[in-house]
Amino acid sequence: MAEKRHRAPARSVPAPQARDKLAFLLAFVPWLLEHDRVTVAEAAAHFGVSEEVIRSSVSLVAMSGIPGATGTYQHDDLFDIDWEAFENDDEIAITQHVGIDDAPRLSAREAAALIAGLQYLQALPGNADRASIRTLVEKLSRGASAAPSQLAVAGGPDSEILGIVQRAVAEGRRVRFAYLSSRGEREERDVDPLRVESIDADWYLRGWDHLRQGLRTFRFDRMSGLVVTDDPIEHDPAEVHLPDTLFEPSAEDLEVTIEASAEVVGLLADYIADGAVTQQLGDRIRTTLRVSHYHGLKRLVAGMPGTVRVVAPEQARQAIAEWAAAGLARYA
Repeated sequence: MAEKRHRAPARSVPAPQARDKLAFLLAFVPWLLEHDRVTVAEAAAHFGVSEEVIRSSVSLVAMSGIPGATGTYQHDDLFDIDWEAFENDDEIAITQHVGIDDAPRLSAREAAALIAGLQYLQALPGNADRASIRTLVEKLSRGASAAPSQLAVAGGPDSEILGIVQRAVAEGRRVRFAYLSSRGEREERDVDPLRVESIDADWYLRGWDHLRQGLRTFRFDRMSGLVVTDDPIEHDPAEVHLPDTLFEPSAEDLEVTIEASAEVVGLLADYIADGAVTQQLGDRIRTTLRVSHYHGLKRLVAGMPGTVRVVAPEQARQAIAEWAAAGLARYA
């Protein structure tokens, strides 16, 4: 047998608590399995611990396993390592592992759904270059029970606008576009882009509107002729406080009285007017919403079928009825 190497004295480190040891082992064992054979020094450098902590952890892993059918630990029920390489060369190689393959894993469909969600996040300006998202996508692909389906988030009609806004945010430039207001009027807007957000399939730009001299929210599908100007933004996103609610009330908003099931009222919180009177009517709640135009109201009601009813004004009721009738006619 080859002569054992002399080990350097371990540096003084605080003794880890039991919970810390468990958390460390849960990360340590999969890492060892991924890297096949590593030195104690490499493992210590990767996890930022002393070599003595690594050696004691390896010994603990070798005493771990899952009891067999008899309820006792047999040789095949425990982890095992290449002891000769460990003792003589300070190398770690797991030669037998138990339980890892039996752990619950994401199905291919579940992994594909999560990957699609991460791709959606990557489309947002603040996340476009985040390596952590790409790393997580790779881990989900490797960790699924089968290869996930190759999915991509559909670009849709808003993808071109999103790309332009991303460039404006990255370059710190003002954007200019024509915007169709709630009254059907098209106005030229100069906006410092601050944030892009979405609700369901709708995308919104939040920014400082130089025409209105205040924060405003603009829906992508009501914007046209969008360009990035040469003018630098005057309002830094890091210095502007954006309210948590996506929609801010304005004097141009339209008030609509609705009745909704109690369980969906919370989903309408962003639209409920400040100081709105709320009434309990049996199993429904009557309240007042503020919307910029009835077109958005149609989409809002359609997203909660059977749970929301428009009460007033009559113009709003008529807009919803005509839109629903037009949709029904397409199935005739």
